[in-house]
Amino acid sequence: MSFKINEIFYSIQGEGSRIGKPCLFVRLQGCNLRCSWCDTIYAQKMDKYSYILTENELENEIKRYKCNFIEFTGGEPLLSPELPNFLNNLCNENYTIAIETNGSIDFSTLDKRIIKIIDIKCPESCEEDSFLLSNLNFINKNDEIKFVVASQRDLEFTKSKISEYNLSDLCNEIIISPVGNTIHPKDVVKYILDNNLNVRFQVQLHKIIWGENVKGV
Repeated sequence: MSFKINEIFYSIQGEGSRIGKPCLFVRLQGCNLRCSWCDTIYAQKMDKYSYILTENELENEIKRYKCNFIEFTGGEPLLSPELPNFLNNLCNENYTIAIETNGSIDFSTLDKRIIKIIDIKCPESCEEDSFLLSNLNFINKNDEIKFVVASQRDLEFTKSKISEYNLSDLCNEIIISPVGNTIHPKDVVKYILDNNLNVRFQVQLHKIIWGENVKGV
């Protein structure tokens, strides 16, 4: 069992309900989608990985950082079929594990203790039909659902999907985050308030601190 790694870095969580907390990030290589606004293009192609680690090597690397909160991201980390079993084992070692996924790949085998951060794609991403509807059956209160919006059309899409999928009943955190330089945060906040949406507005903290295109933060 081995994993194609793009980067591993220790930073603070830049978004989600645990924003600002120290976190060890494991970015796996490869993505099955091509979102128009993707900010991790360098992690898209499966053959552009930085290095390969076996399961034992990756576990040893994780233990070096002395951090209990670990997020697996990409790319799309669930393209690695061995990952769910590896994450389940980390849960047994009392790590707090999160995985950021685009929801297009079945995640039914993930341990319920794993925090799924599910990025449901909006129309401006050009991947709006990618979400696997059967995954709705495996979303827990512990999970988070994120909509990255770039236009009024994306906001309307977000509102409709929250209602259509009863997302507020499935998880405690629904997050709306604007794509930088495409829609003003004030317009997103106004839409949330005008439509009485029970969501969390959020900008990406790491980009505010370090800038738009800095890796490893």
